[in-house]
Amino acid sequence: MGDDEFIHQTLWQRVRFGRGQAAQHVFEEVRSHDSQRVMVIATKRAQDQALQVTSLIDVSVQWDEVTQHVPAKLAVRATMAAREAGIDLIVSIGGGSTTGLAKAIALDTAIPIIAVPTTYSGSEATNMWGMTEDDTKNTGLDDRVLPTAVIYDADLVATLPMDLTVASALNAMAHCIDSLWAPNADPINQVNALEGARALAHALRRMHADPEDLAARGEAFYGCYLAAVAFASAGSGLHHKICHVLGGTFNLSHAQTHAIMLPHILAFNEPAVPELAKRLSQALTGDSSDQPHGDRSALAALLELYDQLSAPRTLGELGFTAPDIPEAVSRTLKVLPASNPRPTTESNLTQLLTNALNGRFSSIEDS
Repeated sequence: MGDDEFIHQTLWQRVRFGRGQAAQHVFEEVRSHDSQRVMVIATKRAQDQALQVTSLIDVSVQWDEVTQHVPAKLAVRATMAAREAGIDLIVSIGGGSTTGLAKAIALDTAIPIIAVPTTYSGSEATNMWGMTEDDTKNTGLDDRVLPTAVIYDADLVATLPMDLTVASALNAMAHCIDSLWAPNADPINQVNALEGARALAHALRRMHADPEDLAARGEAFYGCYLAAVAFASAGSGLHHKICHVLGGTFNLSHAQTHAIMLPHILAFNEPAVPELAKRLSQALTGDSSDQPHGDRSALAALLELYDQLSAPRTLGELGFTAPDIPEAVSRTLKVLPASNPRPTTESNLTQLLTNALNGRFSSIEDS
């Protein structure tokens, strides 16, 4: 690090890890808030888990309407329900869409949130909110939406199907990699990001080999938390700006979109950041610089992991098409982060999305 000067922003929240402890931890957090009227947000599909997690508390409102990318009209309805019921605490049980709806309510009401993740989205550890209106996903930062407590319990992801496990954990991996060169990247969040990437890669290999390995699923929670902490500090880089456009405008599946775009963004940026890329490669493989594969490119290490996991590879499989590319490029160019290590233009962004559409890695020229 040397004598470099930087400012590191960190966020306060309490984080609890413990297998089989979710219900007890929720009870303790509700008691610490001295809450009297609790709103629980969980999808219809997650009702069994929600009943288990909230078995020790009284629930005033059970909300089960959840949609990815948080449509603004849905946020208004849920906020009205919270206000009318006099809610003083929200417990969100689910993935990023569930946490996102809780955040939308908190943005307008400042009602505190206890987040109980059932995927590896990482939204629970950031103060970023997002809502979609008129085919545009709008995002922002506000400390009112940061959950006051996060409760990680590996039992809650024990039955998450492997394809969703892989996509969700690679979404977390995208937080790590994007944080390496995001607008507020600094040595602290780079360390968090690299350790998060190491833990996620290790856990993914173990989970894929044995889906019942709950210790690996717990390790993935550890990795996704570090990823989210790094992302919350570093901000949104090129990867997230593109994925927010793809999700908000074309309604592509959130985690799968992040998983598919990740190697293409890495392929684009890696040549401009060789030292960071070397550290990332070592994190992904577990190699050290004095081992035989210590000089493997970060992209090669990531693609090897994708091969092992049978990870999703093309935007085409999500319904994105070539005629969609010009609008995606136009919208992305309006929100490009200045910090990206490689200049981004209409031409090379078009080629990048074309590669992602087809799952290819054709050379992208600067122009």
